Amino acid sequence: MKTGPIPAFDFNQAPFLVIWEMTRACALACLHCRADAIPCRDPRELSTEEGFRLIDQVKAFGPKPPLFVLTGGDPMRRPDLAELVRYGADAGLTVALTPSGTAAATPARLAELKDAGLSRVAVSLDGPDPDTHDAFRGVRGSYAWTMRIIDAAIALELPLQINSTICRLTLPHLETMAARMAQLPVTLWALFFLIQTGRGAGLEQISSDECERVLNYLYDLSLVSPFGIKTTEAPHYQRIVWQREQERLRAGEPAQTDRRRRQLRAPRSVNDGNGFVFIDHLGNICPSGFLPAQRGNVRTARLAEVYREDEMFRRLRNANALLDRCGRCRFRAICGGSRSRAFAATGAVMASDPLCAYDPGPAIEPLVAHA
Repeated sequence: MKTGPIPAFDFNQAPFLVIWEMTRACALACLHCRADAIPCRDPRELSTEEGFRLIDQVKAFGPKPPLFVLTGGDPMRRPDLAELVRYGADAGLTVALTPSGTAAATPARLAELKDAGLSRVAVSLDGPDPDTHDAFRGVRGSYAWTMRIIDAAIALELPLQINSTICRLTLPHLETMAARMAQLPVTLWALFFLIQTGRGAGLEQISSDECERVLNYLYDLSLVSPFGIKTTEAPHYQRIVWQREQERLRAGEPAQTDRRRRQLRAPRSVNDGNGFVFIDHLGNICPSGFLPAQRGNVRTARLAEVYREDEMFRRLRNANALLDRCGRCRFRAICGGSRSRAFAATGAVMASDPLCAYDPGPAIEPLVAHA
C-alpha cells in the first residue's frame, strides 16, 4: 500500500551517498574499527589534486549529485582538508565530515571548514558517559574531545549528526543514549550495526531477536523524537517501518511515512553498492567500507562507470539475485539485507543477512522499491 509519493531517485544511475576515506591515520584505537586505522598517514593516499579530480567525478553523476562525506581514519589529519571541502562546496556538492573524537578537531579548525562550505558534522558517541565511550574508543579523553566538537558545531550552527554503534557492548546503553540524544540539538541519530570485519571481527554482535527489538524500539522513538533516525547495515529497519505503518493504518491511525521520510532524508533504503559507494584512502572503489571488494580505482577508472556497470555493483542492486532467506523474502526490494554482514559471515555477498529474524516462508513476489 502506498502512503504518499516518493521523489524519483534511480540508484542504478547514481548513489545517494559517496564516502571518501581520506586517510587511515587516526589517534584512536576503536574496538570496532573496520579500517584497522594506523598512527601515521599512508604516503600512497590520494593527493590534493587527485582529491579534486575525485570531486569532479562525484559531480559528474548528474544534475542532483550524491551527498559527499569525508571520513577516515581521521580526516582532520589531512592538512588540505579545507581546500578539498571548499572545492567540493564550490562544485555544488553537499559536503559532510566525520572527524574522530580527538584533539585535532579544534573549534578554530571547524570554523575554517564551515567557512569553506562544510554542510554537516557527524561525530561518534558510543556511550552516554566518559567511561563507556572512552573504553569503546580505546583512548581516555575521547569523550571530552567529542563533546568539544559537539559544542563547537552547535556554536557554529553546523547541522549535527551523532553516529552510534550497536553491538553486544553498547546494547545495554541504548535507551540512555536515546535520552542523551534528546538533550542535544541533533539533526540525525545514525545507528551503525556492527559488521565483524577489521578490528570489529573480535567484537560480539547482538542476536537477530535483539536486533528485531532494537529496530522496533527505534521506530517507536522515531514517532516522538525531534531528530531523525537512520540505520546503517540494518536495512531490515525498512521492513519494520513498513510493517508498523500497516499496523497503524489497520488501527485507523495516521501513517507517519511522510514525517519519517523527512527524517531519513534518503528517499528509499540505501544499501552496500545500492545507493552507496565508498572510495578508500588509496582510491579503490568499493560497494562499502564494510565490504572492501575493490572494483576499480579512481586514478584509472571513472567512478560513475564502475558504479553503473561493474558486475558486482549491478548484482548488489538486483533484489532477485539474493540467495536463501533474503532471496525468498517479500521485502527483498525495500530491504535486501546487509550485504557486508552476509559477506563477513559467509564470504558470499548475496547470502542471507544473519542479523535478520524474519522468516519469509516460501518465495513470493517482492514489494516494489519505489524509485
